[in-house]
Amino acid sequence: MKKQLTFRFRNLSFLMDKNSLFKIVGLTILIIVIMIVSLGIGQMQVAPWNVVKAIFGAGSDAENLVVQSFRMPRILLSVLAGAGLAMSGAILQGIIRNPLASPDIIGITGGAAASTVAFLAIFSDRSSSLTVSIHWLPLASFIGAVAMGFLVYFLAWKKGGIAPIRLVLIGVGVSAAVQALTTMIMLLGPIYTASRANIWITGSVNGTNWTEIQTLTPWMLFLLIILFIYARRLNMQELGEELATNAGSLVQKDRFMLILLSTALAGGAVAFAGGIGFVGLMAPHIARRLVGSVFGALLPCSALIGGIIVLIADLIARTAFAPLEIPAGVFTSAIGAPYFIYLLFKSRNN
Repeated sequence: MKKQLTFRFRNLSFLMDKNSLFKIVGLTILIIVIMIVSLGIGQMQVAPWNVVKAIFGAGSDAENLVVQSFRMPRILLSVLAGAGLAMSGAILQGIIRNPLASPDIIGITGGAAASTVAFLAIFSDRSSSLTVSIHWLPLASFIGAVAMGFLVYFLAWKKGGIAPIRLVLIGVGVSAAVQALTTMIMLLGPIYTASRANIWITGSVNGTNWTEIQTLTPWMLFLLIILFIYARRLNMQELGEELATNAGSLVQKDRFMLILLSTALAGGAVAFAGGIGFVGLMAPHIARRLVGSVFGALLPCSALIGGIIVLIADLIARTAFAPLEIPAGVFTSAIGAPYFIYLLFKSRNN
């Protein structure tokens, strides 16, 4: 009995282990169940079956309003943001071959947050209204993420490649500098900018609306399609530069495209959900334990786990201390910070 499944579409083909496919299907079912449970929990309780009916507009008027207008946008943003940050982290760990690499540790999410806050400050008028379309916000976040990503990569480079600990230390330093820049923009900008900036700095999906979902979803889907085309080349990156070159891979060109994809995914997520910490670090590690290191399975598994982490963090954030809402980033950081210390301790002799 074959243990591998082959998917072909014209000139593209994917090979996936059956066991990995079953785990991905299981995670997909799990995230759907968590979404339904989360949609039903709040100040107004809605039974799971009524949640399903409300999703399709067949519930009562009150249930349809609560589920579709109030809770569904933030649930979808949790999934999209968690998936984007998780895949961004998986890409960085594959390129750099460093288990400590993630978009928030090396400053990418910090750069995206800084450019997002700057966008709000520059394009806000005296009445605290944006003078340009909110649809330009992901582009601003993307520019900041790309700038920080390449800056850290350049500073961490030394003869022979990138030293893992050097990359992490430089990333931490750049993140601190960017955080100071963000604080300065908040102090100099309108009060409206400062209040909204706090959401991005901590990481929260509270107050999400359908306009943001309609803006972020095409962005993520477009990047996801390109990423799966590059999944095989990402596998080559993990072989190291010399072996990948001998195998016929265009290492530098592929690395450039993959870094762009990583920063674009993180930038899009941070633009609307803020710097939700450590999702890009934890999710790929959990996924690697489930399905191994082949990126055809690792990427979708990381995306699903990232979505689950943010979903659960947001559910706890809005219910554990009700009616007070705690930003979801507080809970991901509370788990992620000790996990990061554990990874540092584990790799101390590398």
